Amino acid sequence: MHKNFRKIAKISLVLVYLVIAAGAIVRATGSGMGCPDWPKCFGYYIPPTDASQLAWQADHFYDKGQVIILDEALRVAKKDFSTSKTYSATHWEPYTKHAYALFNPWHTWIEFINRLFGALAGLATLVLAVASFGYWKQKKIITVLSVLTVFAMGFQAWLGATVVYSVLAPAKITIHMVMALIIVAMLLFLIQKTKEGEQHLRFRKPIYRLLVLAVFISLVQIVLGTQVRQFVDHQIDLVGESAKKLWLQDPTVTFYIHRSFSILVVVLNAFVAYKIINNAMGYQKIKWVLGLILLEIVSGMAMNYLDFPFSSQPVHLILATLLFGTQFYLVLEVFNTNRNAKTL
Repeated sequence: MHKNFRKIAKISLVLVYLVIAAGAIVRATGSGMGCPDWPKCFGYYIPPTDASQLAWQADHFYDKGQVIILDEALRVAKKDFSTSKTYSATHWEPYTKHAYALFNPWHTWIEFINRLFGALAGLATLVLAVASFGYWKQKKIITVLSVLTVFAMGFQAWLGATVVYSVLAPAKITIHMVMALIIVAMLLFLIQKTKEGEQHLRFRKPIYRLLVLAVFISLVQIVLGTQVRQFVDHQIDLVGESAKKLWLQDPTVTFYIHRSFSILVVVLNAFVAYKIINNAMGYQKIKWVLGLILLEIVSGMAMNYLDFPFSSQPVHLILATLLFGTQFYLVLEVFNTNRNAKTL
């Protein structure tokens, strides 16, 4: 049972990271409004593939809630009905959440896949919560946190809906991203908490504090990165998608803070790695941290100096979230090493 729980937790974590990756691709391709309604997509469970499916049609049956685009605006069917030869406004009502009414099949299906991964991740955490009741007698925190993870996924879905309704308001995108990292942290806690077997690790309080600081700085970096991305999106609207050389022209102060913070990230984590390796403390995941930081720097420099190569933006974000997750797991390892030492 314990092994199955950890497997489910790991599957849930992978699915959450797939949602993050899909979300990064959605942002990079400008597909955030590919589905302008929620939870359906243009009123469909399986979205349309051609603009003709969203045009009003004579002698056609429409389900309640189904969407059409008419006069550059969304119209929603009030009830199940069949059309006659002419359009009748009495069967339709305007979509009031926002005024966005464009259809791009490429964007629509990218956003739909993002939502599909989200639904799968939500289902996985629900299965995880059910499986967690096997821990109720011995480790109630496992059950409680597993159930809270389900609610966190529900809250995250609601945040996703508000992002769509706001037509991709930058502040809401940032909150949506931070909430995804909180869910990652919750799942990592469950995975680490249910780990069995003796760990030959050594505890040093200064290292623990430095690791906590490193996690905090990585979180700040991710938030700053979303603000830089907001500036880039604004530049794209001004100069167009083809003028990549102008995307970082005259950047805001946030860009320079984000770039300067990267130096602090490198120095701090390199120092922590030196201490761990030099003192033979055994925390091997610090090597993962260094590798992810190196790749993160390369992807960041590629965007800045090579004018945003294909896929560099989503790769940069995905690496940042993987770095955060690895650092957080390291913090948990060090914390539990200290706790286990005190109980011996």
